[in-house]
Amino acid sequence: MASCLGLYVDSNVIKYAKVSRDKDNLKIESFGMKFYDKLSETIDQIISETFSYKTPISINLSEEMYNYFYMFNLLNKNDLKKAIQTEFESYCADKNLNRNAFESRYALSNSIDDKDKLKVIYVSTNKITINKIMQLTENASISTITPIGMSIANAASIKPKENVIIVNIEDRTTVTTIVNQKIYDVQKYEEGSQEILDKINEKENSYSKAYEICKNSTIYTMEGRELQDEENEYLDDIMPTLYKIMNRVKDYIEESSIKFDKIYITGMMSTVNNIDLYFQEFFTTEKCEILKPYFVMENIKINMKDYIEVNSAIAIALQGLGYGIKDMNFKHQTFVDKMPEWMKITTGKKGEEKANKKFNFNINFGDLKEKLDATEKWLLRGAGGILMLTILYSAFTVYLNRQINKKMTEVRDVYQDTIVQIGLAEQDITSVREKTNKYDELRQNLQNINDRIDDLLKSKNQITNLLMQIMSTIPQGVQITDIQNTTGKKIVIRAQANQYEQLGYFKAKLKDDNILDNVVSSPGQKDGDLVKVTIEGDLP
Repeated sequence: MASCLGLYVDSNVIKYAKVSRDKDNLKIESFGMKFYDKLSETIDQIISETFSYKTPISINLSEEMYNYFYMFNLLNKNDLKKAIQTEFESYCADKNLNRNAFESRYALSNSIDDKDKLKVIYVSTNKITINKIMQLTENASISTITPIGMSIANAASIKPKENVIIVNIEDRTTVTTIVNQKIYDVQKYEEGSQEILDKINEKENSYSKAYEICKNSTIYTMEGRELQDEENEYLDDIMPTLYKIMNRVKDYIEESSIKFDKIYITGMMSTVNNIDLYFQEFFTTEKCEILKPYFVMENIKINMKDYIEVNSAIAIALQGLGYGIKDMNFKHQTFVDKMPEWMKITTGKKGEEKANKKFNFNINFGDLKEKLDATEKWLLRGAGGILMLTILYSAFTVYLNRQINKKMTEVRDVYQDTIVQIGLAEQDITSVREKTNKYDELRQNLQNINDRIDDLLKSKNQITNLLMQIMSTIPQGVQITDIQNTTGKKIVIRAQANQYEQLGYFKAKLKDDNILDNVVSSPGQKDGDLVKVTIEGDLP
């Protein structure tokens, strides 16, 4: 019977669940949560309490980053892998990140918006993060390191062609989208239980007590909303964060082209009473439920709420038992990891005792003082030869692997440098184009100025000619009081005379003699003995 201890570690609390599997039957042997000061000591304590000295341990990955790429579904496996790596390398180049500093895994699903493409969920984390996890758990037999966003679906029973969202409200909130039993999207939000516990901890000076307060808090529905402030003073610390999380989920659903059937709520804040009813008030077409481990039956002795609060640890444990996406393990698999469980022998006192019990047999090599016969000599020589060949083969394999890894590193570095140089060249091209555009703009401005000067010179000569023509054609008795060149070729003449006929004659001369084009005049206005008009026209 295989078993796995799942550990979900947050900033102040660690949840654990030891799950065993006998064929298709799953059972939770032990579970719980502990608030800690020293993580490594708390993990050792959990291992001791759950008798998990030899049990494989599965732990959550933290600080992971999600990227999404789209690839044509006709690519073969090798080309697809290369294309995905190239996309991430381009992303790192754009963000000035060192590609070699990241450990990455990816999962595939069919694109909803384009049937000819695959959606790649690319998960990556800094290698330093993985090293920290391994250092903190150096006394434990870690077999699986996986992000909770990609493993929380292990605890849910999801039907074919059912689209669901799992809102996991731990320290930070993770929203996992599952489409047709495949993970399609993962979103991480800063709002979560940490924000709530910090506020209550300021009043109570205890994270453990703060969590118990949340666990015993009740959110009332719209009909009983007026009671909640009277019965629970801490709802003012809880509700604003839950409201922000709910709005985040609501915005995500509204922007998505997917029609969702159900919203599961889990994580530390899922133990707040009536949180599912609170979410349901804001979602009319999607059914909101608390996520319960699908294989756990109702038990009179154990409250279902106790299982629910460690859902993340249960999901992580199931990942260690082979459920979920198998390629999402960030733990480097050593030779010992790949060995069957019965072949592994642990060290240390407790490990030796268990190993001695399991391998309780005696091997009689005979009396070594006696002379060896010919058969025994040949057997020893054969064994020695096989041992020597094995050592040589192992040494050669190690050397060859090191050389391959060295060359691969050199290729990656050259490729990374090439990407950077291409980026610099593209920047230079952009700079040259900007300067070329600036030069064209300056040249155009200079041309416009020259054209304007030519127009002014032409206008100057035309004005002079206009005045000469007016002097030769103006009738006797007509006085010009004002001549203006308002805009471009537009001329405005203000004239007066004793009789309107004189002004009409003057207007006709301007038009007939082609002194001005488009000649129009205002109606004559009587001012004492004089008639005044305004004549407008364009220079020819």
